[in-house]
Amino acid sequence: MGELGNSIQFLSGVGPKRADLIKRELGLETLNDLIHFFPFRYIDRSGIQMIGELTPDLAYCQIKARVLTRTLYGPSASIVSQETNPIHWGAVKRLSVMVEDESGRIELVFFKGIKWSFSRLTPGSTFIFFGKPQEFNGRLNIPHPEIDAPQEGTMAQNTLTGVYPSTEKLKNGGVTGKQMCRLQSAALALCLPEIQETLPEYIIRDKGLVSLQYALKNVHFPKDSYALQKSVHRLKFEELFFLQLSLLKQKYIRSRGEKGIPMPKVGPEFNACYNALPYSLTGAQQRVIKEIRADLISGHQMNRLLQGDVGSGKTMVAVLSALLAIGNGYQACIMAPTEVLAQQHFANISRYLSPTGVKCALLTGSSTQKERREIHAGLEDGSIGLIVGTHALIEDDVRFKALGLAVIDEQHRFGVDQRAKLWAKGPNGLPPHVLVMTATPIPRTLAMTLYGDLDVSVIDEMPPGRKPVQTICIGQNRRNAMYRFLRDEIARGRQVFVVYPLIFESEKIDLQNLQNGYEEIVNAFPLPDYKVALVHGQQKAEEKNFNMSAFAAGRANILVSTTVIEVGVDVPNASVMVIESAQRFGLSQLHQLRGRVGRGAEKSYCILVKDVKTTKEAQQRLDLMCATEDGFEIAEEDMKMRGPGDLEGTQQSGLPINLRIASLAKDGLLLNEARAYAQSVLDADPSLTEPQNRLLITELRKDKYVAKDYSNIS
Repeated sequence: MGELGNSIQFLSGVGPKRADLIKRELGLETLNDLIHFFPFRYIDRSGIQMIGELTPDLAYCQIKARVLTRTLYGPSASIVSQETNPIHWGAVKRLSVMVEDESGRIELVFFKGIKWSFSRLTPGSTFIFFGKPQEFNGRLNIPHPEIDAPQEGTMAQNTLTGVYPSTEKLKNGGVTGKQMCRLQSAALALCLPEIQETLPEYIIRDKGLVSLQYALKNVHFPKDSYALQKSVHRLKFEELFFLQLSLLKQKYIRSRGEKGIPMPKVGPEFNACYNALPYSLTGAQQRVIKEIRADLISGHQMNRLLQGDVGSGKTMVAVLSALLAIGNGYQACIMAPTEVLAQQHFANISRYLSPTGVKCALLTGSSTQKERREIHAGLEDGSIGLIVGTHALIEDDVRFKALGLAVIDEQHRFGVDQRAKLWAKGPNGLPPHVLVMTATPIPRTLAMTLYGDLDVSVIDEMPPGRKPVQTICIGQNRRNAMYRFLRDEIARGRQVFVVYPLIFESEKIDLQNLQNGYEEIVNAFPLPDYKVALVHGQQKAEEKNFNMSAFAAGRANILVSTTVIEVGVDVPNASVMVIESAQRFGLSQLHQLRGRVGRGAEKSYCILVKDVKTTKEAQQRLDLMCATEDGFEIAEEDMKMRGPGDLEGTQQSGLPINLRIASLAKDGLLLNEARAYAQSVLDADPSLTEPQNRLLITELRKDKYVAKDYSNIS
């Protein structure tokens, strides 16, 4: 690998200690890592401004000025020394340097590197200073400007300067922005001659891309804004193209190689259920069922992700899909992440199945030994057509006569190993068809990446008659008014959720807040007029299920809870969702919680209670929640605010590859273009064996493109 594989410690100014610091803070070890570590923004240093033109609202400025005076200050603004020797450096806390040009004067202030700056900035000398002007005590100054002698103006002057991600530890260890630019310059001088092209010539020509050498040089040290634009485009396209090529190739191999159970028929069970529905399916539900039907007919194993907002009718689609499998002589299972959700699914599905004659059963951790024996026997002899359950379904003693379809609800809550056991329960060594469902809206760009090798169906339409939930945000000063409103709702026969942010079950402070909040609610809503139930993750399963069931059955008016109720609790009579310390939740989680109300015929409300200290970003989230109920719009905004690797609710541990320069939040159009082009390359040469694609195979074999497969059930 030549220079590219060498450690950064051998660059001038690094050494073992700094190399270790850079590795710990940024994960960079080799020169190759370094030159693929890109600026996240650029500062225009092409012009010199006059001191008289400076204002505190300028982002950055660059001035050419002569040093007039330099003054050293002690702890209480006392002057330690101006030009006398010796100087007692231990007593010095601040250096003030007055500089001037023909338009005026300004103070430069230094709190670090004082001795070096003092010795360099001698009165009468002229430098170029670069920094952020600010106002202090009614006067303008520039704290810690970068300093260059006018003749030094190589890469730092008359150009766009890259700003690299950094940390306080790096800055304290001497790895400043300026130092990072120097390291990049040295690394590129050594490595650029070695850089080999990663894209075939025909792709570079087709897409009008600059060479990789040109792109790497100009992304760090742009010749001008046009060169920067072309370089960034090249690097982003390449990154997204290889990401999609990797995923689509996996999908191609699976669709050709993984035989599936053929299910050509629509049996009487499907028709009986469909014809007995008291309402018409939405257009989106009908479209998704057609997509699933096409998969079942194809002879290849279905691996489909079904996305749908809370209340969009995914369960109905799952039931009709299960009846397609049953109509072809197979069994189906629906696996839910919690016992409460499994019980709810079972109650709803049993109603849907009543006209069909299909036997349905429920298997959870709470099932008795007698129930288990009967269920196991019914699954083995095929008399149970559809089983609903939790992870109890994957136990070794659960055997199916012919499992044809596995539906997994909220799949991110199950580990890969757990799902693999379910996958192995198909008939005659064939895997069952797999339908993965999620109520967490995932932005399309993220879905194409996390689930790029799955077929994705989206239910983007709500059933008619579902009333919007009115969302309001209030401060702590409106709590009494909120309690009056809750009493009015309860008097009308409604129920109320109150949710506290227990982000990690071990956080003692959060648990204390929950307990205090519960006591406050009990005091405000006392027995015998009101009944309050409490649910959190520290409780034993029996206690949790008892309290949840009491609320679901209407025996409790208020359920005080942590986010354990985020997924799946269906209480149509609940009309109010109160979210305490709402600023601490992510957008997707707030949306999931809001989806617990608005399920009945009555007008419903979501009240976001914010703390006194709420940041500007948190307020933006709360404002968006009040402005829209569209889960996909919320998910897009969530990704823009928080970044794709940290979407609360998806619980993903990262992306299939680490994107170094492209952004799923900002580069959606380029991602679509890269995916379409990757598809066209595979359409022409599915196995990438043509000579012109040799480079692509070489690149795909590198570790970074071995995508972690979030969708594969195996």
